[in-house]
Amino acid sequence: MQFIADFHLHSRYSRATSKDMDLENLGKWAKIKGIKILGSGDFTHPDWFKSLKETLEPVEPGLFKLRNGPEARFVLTSEISCVYSKTGKVRKIHIIIFAPSFEIVEKINTHLSWIGNLKSDGRPILGLDAKELAKIVLNASKDCLIVPAHLMTPWFSLFGSKSGFDSIEECFGNYSEYIYAGETGLSASPDMLWRMPDGRRITLISNSDAHSPTKLGREANIFEGSELTYQSIITAIKRQGQEPATLKLISTIEFFPQEGKYHYDGHRLCGVSFSPQESKKAGNICPNCGKPLTIGVLNRIDELADKPEGFNPENALPFKSLIPLEEIIADTLGVMSGTKQTKTEYKSLIDKFGSEFNVLLEASRSELELVTLPEIAEGIIRVREGKVYIEPGYDGVYGKIRIFSEGDQKKLSKQKSLF
Repeated sequence: MQFIADFHLHSRYSRATSKDMDLENLGKWAKIKGIKILGSGDFTHPDWFKSLKETLEPVEPGLFKLRNGPEARFVLTSEISCVYSKTGKVRKIHIIIFAPSFEIVEKINTHLSWIGNLKSDGRPILGLDAKELAKIVLNASKDCLIVPAHLMTPWFSLFGSKSGFDSIEECFGNYSEYIYAGETGLSASPDMLWRMPDGRRITLISNSDAHSPTKLGREANIFEGSELTYQSIITAIKRQGQEPATLKLISTIEFFPQEGKYHYDGHRLCGVSFSPQESKKAGNICPNCGKPLTIGVLNRIDELADKPEGFNPENALPFKSLIPLEEIIADTLGVMSGTKQTKTEYKSLIDKFGSEFNVLLEASRSELELVTLPEIAEGIIRVREGKVYIEPGYDGVYGKIRIFSEGDQKKLSKQKSLF
């Protein structure tokens, strides 16, 4: 048995999220995408937690499904924003928590409610040291898992250039031994993180951090094995694909990291985007306004790395970088994502192949060409093979990605006009 899991997402109770982020839509889109396991997201929010308890029913140990709904499983997860001062610096660390049961979640929520207002946001902001959060969660249950989120983003992560630490030990102290995994985030990929000592010590998982249902699975994890329970999933993450195990994490699905919002350094207000080398020449200062640049992920990796670019550790989990299917269709047709044209083509492909991941990962060129334009089939194959053109993102601006060069686009336009 092989399945895909996306553990980090948000409910409609989090800021800047779609009103469609309810359990019914999550279940529906998990099926469309081809995702077996979803994180519940936001279990600290009282109203969302109430909805989880009322709408989900237990199936396999520690896993839940919608009553009379699609077969997607849910695991109880939530993200906490820890904002605090340590060693003379303001720290802003986002942390994902996995919990084995509603009873354990209630213990965690009760303790956290003494510290801050859990109802203010699905991802609550707490004046709580990350180490203390780990202590609270693990005291509730040793079966919980603590995962630092989007490890490298500048503002809200363990290794962020603006408020993070240089090591897991520096952040978590004597609780470091309980940090088994970290999340790559959209602006970094495993091969970047392998250059860092801590990036090799922990298991690297990938999740969508979705704020709308259509974004589910833009990053995800692939498991394989015979046992499907909360504990088998947690053990698989902790053991990083090692034998023996009834379930193994075998690979991850990633964004192209250049497409993430913080890959390069830059200053959004001035439209300045720099590679680490260009930033160094400029003294990390914006040449237009004289203010400090936002130092991105690539630069921060270089700062913390002890291995050269291209280093590949022994027994490293493989990964595949992908682009969401609707974006591939839109780029091929030369239209905006979300148009009627792209939605119609997207639905046709899902109806034929069963899910988005089947289209992106499994369908052959010949199978694709039977049901869609050969140009779209070509676009899907090019993404699968990593043959794309990307202008890196910086300072909160997503990177711009193209599958076809301008010359290719002109050829495609002529071909489509013949149709």
